[in-house]
Amino acid sequence: MTTYMKEKGLHPKNKFNKGYNFDDLINKNPLLKEFIIKNDYGNLSIDFSDPKAVKELNRSLLFANYNIKAWEFPDENLCPPIPGRVDYIHHIHDLLVASNITEKVHVLDIGTGATCIYPLLGNAVYGWTFIGTDIDLDSLDSAQDIIDDNDLDPQILLRQQFDENNILTGIIESEDSFTVAMCNPPFYKSAEEARGANRRKTRNLGTNAVRNFAGNNNELWYVGGEKAFLHNYLYQSSLYKEQCIWFTSLVSKKENVEGLQKSAKKLGATAFKIIPMHQGNKVTRIIAWSYQN
Repeated sequence: MTTYMKEKGLHPKNKFNKGYNFDDLINKNPLLKEFIIKNDYGNLSIDFSDPKAVKELNRSLLFANYNIKAWEFPDENLCPPIPGRVDYIHHIHDLLVASNITEKVHVLDIGTGATCIYPLLGNAVYGWTFIGTDIDLDSLDSAQDIIDDNDLDPQILLRQQFDENNILTGIIESEDSFTVAMCNPPFYKSAEEARGANRRKTRNLGTNAVRNFAGNNNELWYVGGEKAFLHNYLYQSSLYKEQCIWFTSLVSKKENVEGLQKSAKKLGATAFKIIPMHQGNKVTRIIAWSYQN
């Protein structure tokens, strides 16, 4: 089987710039074979409206490229696309290199989720250590199983956030020191808005029989949506100026960036960066701010 499905616009260091080698993927994960199809152009692919196929593809990418041995999590949780997730890791690495930081990188992953995906990738690619946080105990239990199955203690530690109104408060302890914090915030303002987005996505995929992504409430929505979450995160970051060099987050909605930049300046941020990310036809961005020189 030949390589197919190139990803456009990924970071130059991303392994998936040249596409996927299905021979290698199936060798690492034989379960993927039953999901391989030929698309309308005669190229090898999978049915992206099939959640099982999506899960097996991304599991195969981890097995074949990042030395992950096991990656099990409930079907109700989001299945993260590995190429896009590792792009965030590469862009953070560039940010740190530009800041003359290359060793002993310790990362706070906000909302690590049931898949523990950013800690897995950051540790595999750059050897970073992580503290992953989540408000959902079931997600943390799933993430801990993945950590244990891959012998990643103590490179990855987990903490539970008990207060849904907080993001950093209640997580960062007085003795903590982080190189960078990262976050993939919930997009939607309510469960109903998330369900509507799922229906639109399902229609765009040409089927109403199945959904190709899941996600529990904490993963998908936050009261006030992405904008409210990010402003809360930004404010709380100002309470821990000396305990983290860079705070970062993905931002889906471009219109949210300007307000965040203005608020960061008011809170005393000494640097604010906007890092564009292109994944296929999708355009998103990372914002990064620091209170240190």
